[in-house]
Amino acid sequence: MSAATHGRGSRLASRAAARVVGRHHARLAPARTLVTAARDATAELRGLRFHYLDWGTAGLPALVCLHGITQTAHSWDDVAPALARTHYVRALDQRGHGDTSWATDGDYRIDTQSRDVEEFLRSVVGGPAVLVALSMGGLNAMTLAAREPALVRALVVVDIAPQVERKGVDHIRQFVTANDELDTFEDFVARAHAFNPRRSLENIRDRLRHNLRRLPTGRWTWKYDPTLRDPGRAAGDIANLWDRVREIRCPTLIIRGGESDVLAPETAARLGGLVHAEVRTVAGAGHSVMGDNPAGFLAAVEPFLTTLERA
Repeated sequence: MSAATHGRGSRLASRAAARVVGRHHARLAPARTLVTAARDATAELRGLRFHYLDWGTAGLPALVCLHGITQTAHSWDDVAPALARTHYVRALDQRGHGDTSWATDGDYRIDTQSRDVEEFLRSVVGGPAVLVALSMGGLNAMTLAAREPALVRALVVVDIAPQVERKGVDHIRQFVTANDELDTFEDFVARAHAFNPRRSLENIRDRLRHNLRRLPTGRWTWKYDPTLRDPGRAAGDIANLWDRVREIRCPTLIIRGGESDVLAPETAARLGGLVHAEVRTVAGAGHSVMGDNPAGFLAAVEPFLTTLERA
């Protein structure tokens, strides 16, 4: 991981001033029209079968959600219905995750995954979209925005930058490299709750229903490709992104979990300064911000989207 430091001047502070939102976990007012149930869909892209969730309403501007490593499109279930009030929302199972095919050649490089997203936008979405992306998905989204600016209307980058904290990466690595076969579904629930006690057991059960599969032996294991089990495998790719992000020109919002051990405040500020973005911190959330505090996440993101669509 990059260990570069950056002096923060008045320009950076003014461009990337951090705001803390969601401190009281306030509930959003019910919408007049709320799309609560996603449609499952698939698409053949770049030789793989991709699964995605579709909360779409025809005529609304496109928004695509990208999950983090070893997660699934269902990571966005707590916030997608609210986002779908104003946008045509799709959430993609990225290669090797959820119900999308594994890469037969084991290629999970950031550039490769960003080209998957590019093809998804061209072939399924049919044009530019707002990308709302966590962690690994955020790296893929930033890479695409730098390479194909005409395809990315705006970015919401969630708890990731080209520099991450070793403590947080080690915490994730310990979780994903633990024994990947357990006797019961509830054994995985207990493990996931120990990893992230901010979530309720029912919330964890709901997410794991989409991230686990039962083996012929009756035991349970993860759906994702075991090749992905080392979250530090793309360290070189990540460090090289500092130069790439300078090329991002679209409106960008940086979201950081107030209790995140992955993205340090000063790193978020550095990224915000480079891409001329505001940094917002969501209280009561760790790395998986949108699931840890959905209301706080929406309170941070919705004003950005409203301003974008009024421009």
